Amino acid sequence: MGQERVLVVGAGAMGTQIGAVFALAGHPVTVQDISEDALERSQAVVRKRVGRLAEKGAIEAVDAEAAIGRMSWTANLEDAAATADLVVEAASERLDIKREVFARLGAAAPEHTILATNSSSIPSSLLAEASGRADRLCNMHFFNPALVMQAVEVVPNDQTSEATIETVLRLTEGIGKHAVRLHAEVPGFVANRLMMALLNEAVALQAQGLASIEDIDAAAKLGLAHPMGPFELMDLVGLDVVHDIQVAMHDMTDGDDPAPHPDVQRLYDAGHYGQKSGKGWYDHS
Repeated sequence: MGQERVLVVGAGAMGTQIGAVFALAGHPVTVQDISEDALERSQAVVRKRVGRLAEKGAIEAVDAEAAIGRMSWTANLEDAAATADLVVEAASERLDIKREVFARLGAAAPEHTILATNSSSIPSSLLAEASGRADRLCNMHFFNPALVMQAVEVVPNDQTSEATIETVLRLTEGIGKHAVRLHAEVPGFVANRLMMALLNEAVALQAQGLASIEDIDAAAKLGLAHPMGPFELMDLVGLDVVHDIQVAMHDMTDGDDPAPHPDVQRLYDAGHYGQKSGKGWYDHS
């Protein structure tokens, strides 16, 4: 198929960087969003981030410009889908929105086109009926920031064809990422299940008064060689994101996975999401 044409739906931080990753690997990329402001910001972010890679010597300046030249931005989903070989959806983490998007993609994209969602909490099986092509549908979960993080979780639903997974695995390796293949859907996949177990334990230790936030973070960094502590990580990722993932995992397992800890719920309800709001576990003002 050559250098497959890639459509990324959603021009936020994740969608923008996912698009840049594919463009740097030689793929023609279109980034789609309903917001013209988001599309303008996305273009500026790509120029800044890809340009920074060239400044640091990670890539040649000519390759940076070539990658940017392979990218285009549009508000028209149907036109972009009509020429795509792979679609990676990185829109809002709401099931109703995703179902609407995948229904439109399923109708507009060519028969061979593979549809993937970047969601870390909504499995593709919940989008299968809307898409009309469950066999060419899967999760392709990139990590933030996508230009830096090397892992991509590739997760089939129970109808995904082996040919689809093999193609997605090949594409993942082709863009310089390490594909973490799951053989079936599980709420939270691998990384989030590991991360949520750590975060839940950290919050419980602090709530019981057994250690301070700062000391728990220090233990993780200096004792376990983690790049940042669990509370620092929650503030970076966003307490809203952590909360929503925990709610989704709790609901999808009928309560077997824990609901958000009351302290996480308290911060969420107060709008204290971490760095993005100026306050979370730490004061970022």
